[in-house]
Amino acid sequence: MRTLRFVLAAVAGIFLWQLQAAAAEKENMIYLDLKDGRVTIELFEDKAPNHVKRIKELVREGFYNGVVFHRVIDGFMAQTGDPTGTGRGGSDKPDLKAEFNDVSHVEGVLSMARTADPNSANSQFFIMLAPAPHLDGQYTSWGKVVDGIEHVHNIKKGRADQNGSVSDPDKIVKIQVAADADK
Repeated sequence: MRTLRFVLAAVAGIFLWQLQAAAAEKENMIYLDLKDGRVTIELFEDKAPNHVKRIKELVREGFYNGVVFHRVIDGFMAQTGDPTGTGRGGSDKPDLKAEFNDVSHVEGVLSMARTADPNSANSQFFIMLAPAPHLDGQYTSWGKVVDGIEHVHNIKKGRADQNGSVSDPDKIVKIQVAADADK
C-alpha cells in the first residue's frame, strides 16, 4: 500500500511538473494570425528580456491587431508594428535600450526595428524572409518562427523602387500570447 501511494504521488508530481512546463512554454510563444493562417513564434526571453516583455505587453493590450505590414522587401524582410502605417509611428511607451545578441538574422527570425539610434526600438519589428548577416549584432532579435513561415512569405510585397513600401498592405489579423489563447 505504501509503495502504491509513493507511485501515485510520483506520477502526480510528474504530471504537475509537465503542466507547469507546458504553461511556461506557452508564456514564451505567440500566435500571429495572418490572412493565410497562423504563425507560431518562440520568444527569446533569455536573449532579449526587455524586448520580449515589451512585445508581450503590446500583444496583450491588442496594440498590434489590425496593424499593417507597411514595408515588405521580397527576399529580405516584412516590417510591421507602426499603428500609423507610415513607418514613423510607435507606441506611447518609452524606447528600449538595445539588447543585441548572438542570434543570426536568418529566415524566420524577428527583430526590433529602430532608427539610427541603437536605443530607439519601440513597437516596430520585422520578420526575416531570408538570411541577412549584415544585420547581426545591429538589431535586437527577440524571437523566431517555429511554424507557419509559409504564411509570412505570403505577405504582400512592396515595390523595390520604393524601399518596400506596400500599397493596400496585408494586416496582422490577430496576435496573442499562446498562454492567453485558451482563455
